[in-house]
Amino acid sequence: MTACFRFLAAALLLPAWLHAQPLVLWYRQPAAKWVEALPLGNGRLGAMVFGGIARERLQLNEDTLYAGGPYDPANPDALAALPEVRRLIFAGQYAEAQTLIGQKMMAKPLREMPYETAGDLFLTFPGAQSATNYRRGLDLDTAIAHVSYTAGGAIHSREIFCCADPNVIVVRLSADKPGCVAFAASMKTPQRASVQSIGGDALLMSGTNGAAQGIAGALRFQARVLVKADGGTLAAGLDSISVTNANAATLVISVATSCKNYHDVSGDPQALTEKSIGGAANLSIDALRQRHVAAYQHLFRRVSLDLGASAAASLPTDERIKNFSDGGDPALAALYFQFGRYLLIACSRPGGQPANLQGLWNESMTPPWESKYTININTEMNYWPAETCNLAECVEPLADMALDLAQTGARTAKVMYGARGWVAHHNTDLWRATAPVDNPKSGMWPMGGAWLCQNLWEHYLFSNDSNYLAKIYPALKGAAQFYLDTLVPEPSHGWLVTCPSVSPENTHPGPGKSSLCAGPAMDMEILRDLFAHAGRASLVLGRDADFRAQVAAARARLAPLQIGRAGQLQEWLEDWDMEAPEIHHRHVSHLYALFPSDQIDLRKTPELAAAAKKSLEIRGDQATGWATAWRMNLWSRLHDGDHAFNILKFLLSPQRTYPDMFDAHPPFQIDGNFGGTSAIAEMLLQSQGELELLPALPKAWPNGSCKGLRARGGFEVDIEWKDGRLAKAAIRNSNPDACVCRVRYGEEHADFDVNGHAAFSCDGGLRELK
Repeated sequence: MTACFRFLAAALLLPAWLHAQPLVLWYRQPAAKWVEALPLGNGRLGAMVFGGIARERLQLNEDTLYAGGPYDPANPDALAALPEVRRLIFAGQYAEAQTLIGQKMMAKPLREMPYETAGDLFLTFPGAQSATNYRRGLDLDTAIAHVSYTAGGAIHSREIFCCADPNVIVVRLSADKPGCVAFAASMKTPQRASVQSIGGDALLMSGTNGAAQGIAGALRFQARVLVKADGGTLAAGLDSISVTNANAATLVISVATSCKNYHDVSGDPQALTEKSIGGAANLSIDALRQRHVAAYQHLFRRVSLDLGASAAASLPTDERIKNFSDGGDPALAALYFQFGRYLLIACSRPGGQPANLQGLWNESMTPPWESKYTININTEMNYWPAETCNLAECVEPLADMALDLAQTGARTAKVMYGARGWVAHHNTDLWRATAPVDNPKSGMWPMGGAWLCQNLWEHYLFSNDSNYLAKIYPALKGAAQFYLDTLVPEPSHGWLVTCPSVSPENTHPGPGKSSLCAGPAMDMEILRDLFAHAGRASLVLGRDADFRAQVAAARARLAPLQIGRAGQLQEWLEDWDMEAPEIHHRHVSHLYALFPSDQIDLRKTPELAAAAKKSLEIRGDQATGWATAWRMNLWSRLHDGDHAFNILKFLLSPQRTYPDMFDAHPPFQIDGNFGGTSAIAEMLLQSQGELELLPALPKAWPNGSCKGLRARGGFEVDIEWKDGRLAKAAIRNSNPDACVCRVRYGEEHADFDVNGHAAFSCDGGLRELK
């Protein structure tokens, strides 16, 4: 047998789904750990698929299953303590201020409610202890996980997917010979719940969520599994369902809680699961699959990316991750990019909750950092790729949460600060808590809501949707009102500053080596954006002229950005950076002005851009997963593609990426995935005032193409390049109010007429192609 014939014969034995290599994660063995399992999701329900031979495990999540119930942690002692805290900070008595904040201003309880697992569905296969020709994988083009192997003389196959409508997880078991499908289905959970078989063909888990931080569990939840067999025998035990001698079988899974919203837990999980199961029960497996794939591909197929391929693309994904730092697998970077888009579709769809620290997936009752919403960077980073990567609908859950926080945060603003508007500190959860939690070092940061407003404004910039702007305007206005009431003049210059605050989670070298300070650079940068955006929204909507004038006046008095003695962008009002205890700190908060904001620009503010670059050099490239991804975005904004690619090599290595491609913070946090996807998009397209093509293309990707990326102003862009140079671009305009589109490539730029819904193409010299 020739080598060519042997290769062809081996290829024919592979399952069909493996032939679509560019968009497939695949492995030669089952997952031994949770971070090797493959994630599925429909925005509400999530499953981690392990692909075991003797036993399959599907770890299940539902996006409202948090501990506790509605609560308000705002501390009523805070308002009285606030003047003394400010006095201590301005006097340089930071340690004393920190002590007083810990005593009088922190939330009660001190931590928020954790996101919890629903439990596990187990499928046990009798006699299947060993197998050959094993493959498991996840096809990003269809959002279907597959397992196949040969055992007992038959080829066994599984496919698992999360269907958005109906809201169910579907498992299909089959074999290439009749009568070979046999298994027992059971469920297990760490929750306070019971499991029983019902109706002879279903499993039912019913329970209540956990308590945390003294807050009693207020949610009821239910998980329901319907088992349908094609031939063979189906038998029910007390808490299990068995199938023997079947040709195939389908399991349909639904999970729901009694959560209606952050203050209403009166829902009926039984009615919800029955409705979802009922909506799927009468559909064939082909109809369910077709419905799922159509809804998913409507989002996923908007964007394609080709960075070239090599022989490494034929290897299993875990092996490719081990070798990526060698630089010879550009297709893995494209797969990583598309995996990030896949994850956002899977964990954030309209009507559901936003992506939390772990997106949608968590196997614990006490996950790291409660798997909540950390809004001093992590939640915002989750949505960085949404607009550029053509997934604007996925932002809706974040916008809905921000509008909720504007309600709960109004009480926090009044109780703790005596202020109008609303405020949210550095964390929140399902119950939309907004008071400062954890400890003064990280929690006494009143800017979380303001940063979320930046994400919401970005959605408007990409869509130009005035109806959406009207929807979010109360949140923008309320956030700005809070700072109009709470900013204070600092003694030396009279600049308006926040006080008390911190530069997120970083300690400065001032007296007492505290984190507490007044007016850190990041606060000022976020406020410049908030005041500008709130004012612009007021103008566009024709509302609140007096308010617009107030925010403009306050913005002009904010403390300016400063360059320190080392040439760095200062993180604090004082030039403390070079003496900071953690000079390589994971947060690069003061560089918000460079990315995700556009206050610092290589061409418009070159001195500040040079200072931001110096700060990046001081901090170093390697940090936790999400912090590494942020650095990659920042270097992309500085147009240094080779530096950004070197950071990607670290991010996409076993040190920061698990075998299933989840981000290794460590432990797992999903923000690194989303930050990495965003950075790759930034390397190819930027749109801060003009469409800039290939602004940070690295030498490692000399030839390639991308299609469907989005730009601010309502544009969609396709780009082709060859030998490291732009070859062609096609630009489509969805903004009927747009007249001119300025396109830049390197030092060249050109203006194109885009009246109405026009589309145009240009060559590498920015000459229009007719």
